[in-house]
Amino acid sequence: MAAILPAGCHKHAVGTALRGGAPTLVEMTGPRSLRAHAAAHHLLVGCAVAPEHLDGEPQYAKTVADQASIVVPENSMKWAALRPTPDRFDFRGADDVVVFALTHDQKIRGHNLCWHEALPAWFEAAVNRDNASRVLTEHIRIVAGRYAGKIHSWDVVNEAVDPKSGRPDGLRQSPWLELIGPEYIELAFRAAREADPAALLTYNDYAIELDTPEQIEKRGQVMMLVRRLRARGVPINAVGVQSHLSAGETPGAGLQHFVRELRAIGLQVFITEMDVNDRSVTGDVADRDAAVAHIYRDYLTMMLAEPNVTAALTWGITDRYTWLNLPKYARADGKPQRPLPFDADYNPTPAFFAERDAIDSRRVATSAVPSDSYAPFRPGAGPRIEEE
Repeated sequence: MAAILPAGCHKHAVGTALRGGAPTLVEMTGPRSLRAHAAAHHLLVGCAVAPEHLDGEPQYAKTVADQASIVVPENSMKWAALRPTPDRFDFRGADDVVVFALTHDQKIRGHNLCWHEALPAWFEAAVNRDNASRVLTEHIRIVAGRYAGKIHSWDVVNEAVDPKSGRPDGLRQSPWLELIGPEYIELAFRAAREADPAALLTYNDYAIELDTPEQIEKRGQVMMLVRRLRARGVPINAVGVQSHLSAGETPGAGLQHFVRELRAIGLQVFITEMDVNDRSVTGDVADRDAAVAHIYRDYLTMMLAEPNVTAALTWGITDRYTWLNLPKYARADGKPQRPLPFDADYNPTPAFFAERDAIDSRRVATSAVPSDSYAPFRPGAGPRIEEE
C-alpha cells in the first residue's frame, strides 16, 4: 500500500495524482492519507466497516487504519444483528468494531438505535402498543450504555421522514410510529442522552441532497422535525446527510442553505454514508471513474466549506464490498460498480484523490468549527468492554 499507481489515471488527470502531465507513484499513507489531510483541516474522515473484514482481511484492516479517523459499523449495531432473541444480545461484532477503532485511535459513530428496517424476526410478534415504549428505551439504555464514553456520535433515529406517507408532519409510516406515535422520536433521543451523556446525538436521513421537488419537500420536512425537537428541548446535536449520490447529479444551493440553517440553530452536520452510483455511466473504467470523482470533488468541496460540517464518511472503503453491487443496483453491462475511494484490489480510485483535494479546499477558521463535548477516548481509559 505504500505507493500505488492510481487506477485509471492514464487517461485523465486526477487531482494530485499527476505531475507534469504523466502519472507518478503517490504515497497514500501517513501524511498523504485522507486521515492526515482531514486532521489538518479540523475534520473527521472515515467509512463504514464490517467486523468480519477487520478481523479476517489484513489489507482491509490496514486500509481502514491508514485512512479513517472515524468509523461506523455498517450493520453490526443494528437491531437484527444485536438481538437474536427478545431477551438476548449478541455484541460480538459491534465490540470488534469498537475495539479496532480504539486500538487505532479512531472515533466511532454508532448506527443506529431506532430504525424501521433491520428489525429482528421476532419483533412483529413480540412488540405491541403496550410494551413498545419500554422495548425501545430498554434497547437504547443497554446498547448506548454499553458503549457510553466511547462513541463520538449516535444515529439515534434513522430515516423517520417520508413525505409520501401523506402525514402533515412528514413522518414515515413505520412500526415505531404505529406502536408508539410521533413521540417515539423524542423518546429515543432522551433515552440516548440518559444512557450516554457525552455522545453527539444525530438524526440521519437520505434523499435530501438534491434540488428536485421530491427532495426539496423531504429536506423541508426534516428541517421541520429538527425544529420541533429543538423547540421541545430534545437533546439533538447533529443531522446526518447520508449522501448516497449518482453520477451526473448536482447537489447545490438548497442543501447548502439547509446546512447553514442547521448551523444557525447550533447543530453540526455529518456526511454519513457517501458513495456514488455509476450505473448510468457508459464507457470504460476511466470514464466511469471520472464521473464518480467529479461528484466527490464538487459535492465535498461544497459541503466542507461549511464550518458545521465536521465529519465525512463513505459507506465502505473498498468497492469489493459495496452494497451497490447487490443485484438490485447492478449495472446493465454486468460490470461491478466503482463508488468508493479504493477499488476491489485496494488501489486508490480517482475518487480518493478527488476526496483528498476537496478536503484540502476546506478553508474554515478553527474557531468556527464546533468542538466535541469530550476528548477522544484512548485505549486503556474508562470502562472496558466485557466479552459475552
